[in-house]
Amino acid sequence: MKFSLEGLSVYFPYEYIYPEQYQFMLECKRALDAKGHGLLEMPTGTGKTITLLALITSYQLAHPEIGKLVYCTRTVPEMEKVLQELKELVDYRSRYFLGPGQKVPQILALGLSSRKNLCVHPSVAEEGSRESVDAKCRRLTATWVRERHVSDQDIEVCNFFEQLERAGSDALLEPGVYTLEDLRIFGRKQGWCPYFLARHMLAFANVVVYNYQYMLDPKVSNMVSRELEKECIVVFDEAHNIDNVCIEALSVNLRQQTLDNAGRNITRLNSAIERAKSTDAQRLKDEYQRLVRGLQTQGNLPSADPRPAGAGGEDWLANPALPEDIMREAVPGNIRRAEHFVAFLRRFVAYLKEKLGVNQVETENPTTFLAQLQERLNIDGKTLRFCYDRLTSLLKTLEITDTDDFTPIHLVADFATLVGTYARGFAIITEPFDERMPAVRDPVMQLSCLDASLAVKPVFAKFQSVIITSGTLSPIDLYPKILNFQPVVLQSLQMTLTRDCLCPAILTRGADQMPVSTKFDMRDDPNVVRNYGRMLVELAAVIPDGIVAFFVSYSYMDTIVSKWDQMGVLQDLMAAKLVFIETTDVVETTLALDNFRRACDCGRGAVFFSVARGKVAEGIDFDRHYGRAVVMFGVPYQYTLSRILRARLEYMREMFQIKESDFLAFDAVRQAAQCVGRVIRSKADYGMMVSVFAGVYARMCGHVCLWVCVSMQGVLPSSRLAPSIRNWL
Repeated sequence: MKFSLEGLSVYFPYEYIYPEQYQFMLECKRALDAKGHGLLEMPTGTGKTITLLALITSYQLAHPEIGKLVYCTRTVPEMEKVLQELKELVDYRSRYFLGPGQKVPQILALGLSSRKNLCVHPSVAEEGSRESVDAKCRRLTATWVRERHVSDQDIEVCNFFEQLERAGSDALLEPGVYTLEDLRIFGRKQGWCPYFLARHMLAFANVVVYNYQYMLDPKVSNMVSRELEKECIVVFDEAHNIDNVCIEALSVNLRQQTLDNAGRNITRLNSAIERAKSTDAQRLKDEYQRLVRGLQTQGNLPSADPRPAGAGGEDWLANPALPEDIMREAVPGNIRRAEHFVAFLRRFVAYLKEKLGVNQVETENPTTFLAQLQERLNIDGKTLRFCYDRLTSLLKTLEITDTDDFTPIHLVADFATLVGTYARGFAIITEPFDERMPAVRDPVMQLSCLDASLAVKPVFAKFQSVIITSGTLSPIDLYPKILNFQPVVLQSLQMTLTRDCLCPAILTRGADQMPVSTKFDMRDDPNVVRNYGRMLVELAAVIPDGIVAFFVSYSYMDTIVSKWDQMGVLQDLMAAKLVFIETTDVVETTLALDNFRRACDCGRGAVFFSVARGKVAEGIDFDRHYGRAVVMFGVPYQYTLSRILRARLEYMREMFQIKESDFLAFDAVRQAAQCVGRVIRSKADYGMMVSVFAGVYARMCGHVCLWVCVSMQGVLPSSRLAPSIRNWL
C-alpha cells in the first residue's frame, strides 16, 4: 500500500498495516524530522524490520539531502534477512512509478561482512577461521607481494583482486539490492573480489547493512565507516545488548599463553629486522624518517581514504582508541627505531608477565598502572598510546602478512594503547585463578571498559539520527543513562492482538504444594528440582510439538538434568517428547537444533534445553510448531561475584546514579524477555510462556515488557497449570 504519514508518502509492501507499525513509523519520522536520536521498543513478531525499511527509504526518496541508511545487525543471518526484505520492498515500490514519464527511483543496497563470508578465491575461502582467511588474503594481495609478482610470475596473487584493480573506476555495481550471496555470484561472474568491491561501493550505496562492530569497534569503524557522511541515518536493530557490545569493543584480556606467544612474536620481529638490515636497510631508514616527521602527516596512520588507490589488501585493523583520542603528533623518539621499539615491547611484555604472577586478585585503574610502570621501567603513557600504530607501521615495513600468527602481540599493543589513552572508565583486574575453579591456576589480566557510552559516543556525535530498537528494551528509561545520550523520541509500543496468541504464566508451587523458587540457596533442593521436572513432564503431555526450556547457566542446566536422570524424571519426559541439549560446542548445538526441528516436523515432538545469554537465546527463532511453549527456569542474573561486573556497577553508581539492584534487575529481565520472545515471531503464531521465578515476580513485574504483561495469566500452582494450558489451547 501507499499512504501518507504526516505528509510523507510511505510505500509499504503489504495490504494492511498493524496499528503499532503505524505508530512506530510516526515516532521514527518525528526523530528524523527533529534530526535527533530515537529509542523505540516494538514487540517481537510485529515487523520492525520492514517498518523501518519502508519508512526510512520513503523518507530518503522525499528528502534527497538525507544520506545513507546504515542498518546495523548482530548476525549474518539477520543481515541477509534485512536485505531480502529490502529487495521485496524495492520491487513493490517500483510498481508506483510505471506510468508515462515516470522514472523508477534507483537504489543501491548491499551487505558488508568479513572476508570469510565474501571471499570466492578457492584456496582462501576453504580456510577454517576468520583470522586464517584474513591472513591468507593478505598474503595474496599485499602491495609488496603484487610488486614481486610483476618480476616473478611464480609468486601467487589473487586474480579476483587483480582484476578488480585493473577495472579501476569501472568496477561498479548496477543499482539493486545485493545480499552476500548476490555479491559472491557477481564476483565470480565478473572475476572481481566481492569483499573489496563491497568496500569500494560503500561510497555509492543508498543502504548499507553490516555488523555492529563496523560502527562501534574503533579498530573496524576507523577503516570502514569513517567516510560516512553526517546526514546518514543509523539503525541498531535488536539492540537490547548494545551496551555489552560497546564494552567488549574496548576491552582486552591477556592470559599467560597470550604473553608467551607475544614473546615469540617479538623474537620473530627481531629476526625480521636483522634480515631487513642485511638485505634492505633503506626500508628501515625510510620508516624512521617518516616517524621523525610524524606518522599522521605521512599517512601511516589510517588516512581519510581507508584504502587509497593502488594500495594492496594488506590493511590491518585500525587503532583501538576512539578517533578523537588518537594522538596527532610525531611518535616518541624512544620507539622510532625498529630495534628500540622491539626492545620496548620485550620489556613491557616481561612486566605484564610479572604482574600476572600475583597470588591474589588485584584491581587498579589506568592511572595507577601507569604510575607503577613509570616507576619500574620508566615508560610513560605517551609511549603506550603510540604502541599500536608503531607496531602496525613496523609490520608493514617488514612486509609481514601472517596476521593470525601475530594476534598475541597485537593484543598486547591494544592493551598498551587503551591504557595509555584513557584515565577514566576502565579498570585493570588481575586474577590468579577462576573463582569457580580455585585449585587451577589460570592467571588473566583484564582491561575492562566500564563505560558503554565511550564506544557509542562518536556515533551519536557524528550522525544526525541514530535509531536504537528492539523487542525487549524494557525498562527503556535506563538506556539513555547507560549510553549517555538524549533521545528526542523514547517510546515502548504494545502489541495489538485480535486473539490470545500469548499465554504467560508464573509457577509458584509444585504438585506437592511445596513452594518452588530459583533462589540460589533453594534451587538445589531435591523437592524443588523434582517439582521442576514434574511440571515439565506435565507440560510435555498437554503441549503439542516443540517446547524450549531455558536455564540460567550451563552449570545449572547440567546439574538439573543430572538430578532429573537420577530421579527418573528424564525418562518420563522422553516418553512424551525427545530431548535435545545446547552445549558450548557450536557444531553439537547446530546438530541438536536440526534434529529438534526434524522431531517437531514428524510429529514426535521435542524439548530443547538451552541457556539464557547463549547463542540459541540470542539468535534462533522457534516459530510456529517449533516453539509452542517456552519455560524459563529462574531469572538470568549476571554472576554477581564477578569483579568486572562489580567494578562496572560501582562506576555506573558514581557516574550515572544507577543503583546496582536496578541495573541487575534490568539486565536479567531483558535477557529473560529475549528468551520468552523466541516463540512468538508473528501475530499468526501462538505460544505459552511459563516462568519459574515467583519469589521475585512482584519486584520484577514492573520491568517486564508491556507486551508480555498485558497477557499475563497470573501466578499459578502446578496443579492448575496444565488445566489452564488445556483451556487456552
